[in-house]
Amino acid sequence: MAGVTKTIAVLKGDGIGPEVTSAAIQILEDCAKSFEHKFEFREFAFGGAAIDQFGDPLPDDTLAGCRASDAILLGAIGGPKWDSLPLGKRPEAGLLKIRKELGLYINLRPIRLRPALRGISPLRRERIADCDFEIIRELAGDIYFGAHELHGTGAKAYARDVAEYSVAEIERIARYAFGRAESRNRRLASVDKANVLATSSLWRQTVSRVAADFPSVTVEHLYVDNAAMQLLLKPAQFDVILTGNMFGDILSDEAAALAGSIGLIPSMSRGRDGFPALYEPIHGSAPSLAGKDIACPLGSIFSAVLMLRESFGLELEAQWIEAAIDHVLDHGFRTIDISEPSARNLTASEFTGHIRAELHDALVHSERYGWGV
Repeated sequence: MAGVTKTIAVLKGDGIGPEVTSAAIQILEDCAKSFEHKFEFREFAFGGAAIDQFGDPLPDDTLAGCRASDAILLGAIGGPKWDSLPLGKRPEAGLLKIRKELGLYINLRPIRLRPALRGISPLRRERIADCDFEIIRELAGDIYFGAHELHGTGAKAYARDVAEYSVAEIERIARYAFGRAESRNRRLASVDKANVLATSSLWRQTVSRVAADFPSVTVEHLYVDNAAMQLLLKPAQFDVILTGNMFGDILSDEAAALAGSIGLIPSMSRGRDGFPALYEPIHGSAPSLAGKDIACPLGSIFSAVLMLRESFGLELEAQWIEAAIDHVLDHGFRTIDISEPSARNLTASEFTGHIRAELHDALVHSERYGWGV
């Protein structure tokens, strides 16, 4: 593809967020230089850092900057420093608000075990097999966006959280998930708790109706407790998993462990056409690791790869970066959090440096990679 010009809003956030995001930006800068693209990075305050600076986890300028961008790259937010704040004032409130303001109702989390990292998966090799599936999580409804109440104190206190879904909310995410399944292996597992919850009963009814418009896709309905078990028993059975907001949050973190570390998994949040998508690793801000140059940057780098592929249509560039990462992993280079007994442990910045060197080598010796640039 001819050189493209894109504006990327950068929300580095808190804890290790600035470190891993900076690593991803370095890779994107190498991509732009090598393929004659122009990526303009505009940094905005978000999360705890924005609370400290502006008293708001999502300042108006940050929201406006995100709206004016072609895509958004987020690091991580939150930490004990802000845990004493009211729920609506914490860093996480900024994340919920940006999803609402930008209409981000789709969350895509690809779960893929890199071949060189089979040794760090908690499952035996014969059980993990070829672990490569996607979790499609509805992002704008469910209990996270319902009414929240906390009354009283002490032994007489009680609380209430309301889960809500409409047919329209379920249908739009279902159609997206069926479309993903059509482009993959045409299998979709819809996860709910329809034997107990009214919202899940509506979910199953709606997904079943939408399925009629996608006859080439095989659909299976699973209760969430069974789905959690099946992820550990036979993850290779899954192709696309469709589920609600809360179940998707929990299951995707469980699934991340299959790949060896939550620090390896990227995500995309998107909504209506014409609005920017948000890309972020699914790990937390890990404040105890901040500033030590040891946090694995791959979740953020893979998020940048997902951005190239999903928002910018740059498939060759995405493959180029993934191939370079796999070569670095094949040579045994690791950060300490994805290490193995035989690994060659590096700092996070050294690890990123090896990826960048491999990217350059791929351009000079593309025949080694089995594809041309």
